[in-house]
Amino acid sequence: MTSLYLYPVWLRLWHWVNALLFLTLIASGVSMHYAGADWLMPFATARVVHNTAGILLTIGWIGFVVANARSENARHYRVRFRTLIGDLIAQTRYYMIGIFRLEPHPFHVTEAMKFNTLQQLSYLGVMYGLMPILLLSGWAFLYSVYLPETLFGLGSVWVVAMTHVVVSYLLALFLLVHIYIITTGETVFSNLRAMITGWHRESDPTRTETTAPTPRETP
Repeated sequence: MTSLYLYPVWLRLWHWVNALLFLTLIASGVSMHYAGADWLMPFATARVVHNTAGILLTIGWIGFVVANARSENARHYRVRFRTLIGDLIAQTRYYMIGIFRLEPHPFHVTEAMKFNTLQQLSYLGVMYGLMPILLLSGWAFLYSVYLPETLFGLGSVWVVAMTHVVVSYLLALFLLVHIYIITTGETVFSNLRAMITGWHRESDPTRTETTAPTPRETP
């Protein structure tokens, strides 16, 4: 059994607060989008909740970017281009075929790399691609009175609204995939437990580290 402390307190706190805010945004956003359909909350309430959660999500995202850049956690977001294609093919094949044949996982978590290639690319795309677009479009929507009348030859409010909606759908889809992926660890709850305790624990007979664990490998 190998134990690695990969999720510091700040990261776990941000993760769970971010998850709560995102679920709140989904609930309030759906309630506003389908106003009058008697969804989770009235439109007026949903608007206040959505705007408040959006402001907090923005603060949280900025905090994540700054903390990630200034901590050792940044190394997990550095793409290894030399082996990228091979790792991507192996990981994709595992999720599409190997996992259903009970084949061994092609990737093993290490202190230097806690994300497999697909996870790394998806987290980079979400945190440094979709999230900024979501937040910028949300703020533009909030202060739409200051937007120009048209953008790209179309009504600016319509462009902002469609961008915000499409990106929110993509992030909601990512959330569903993310929930599934966390169940594909060594056990159904091992990845979830790691994000609660901070410690990733894995037993892998193929590892070469058979010597006594170092102090950093044991809680």
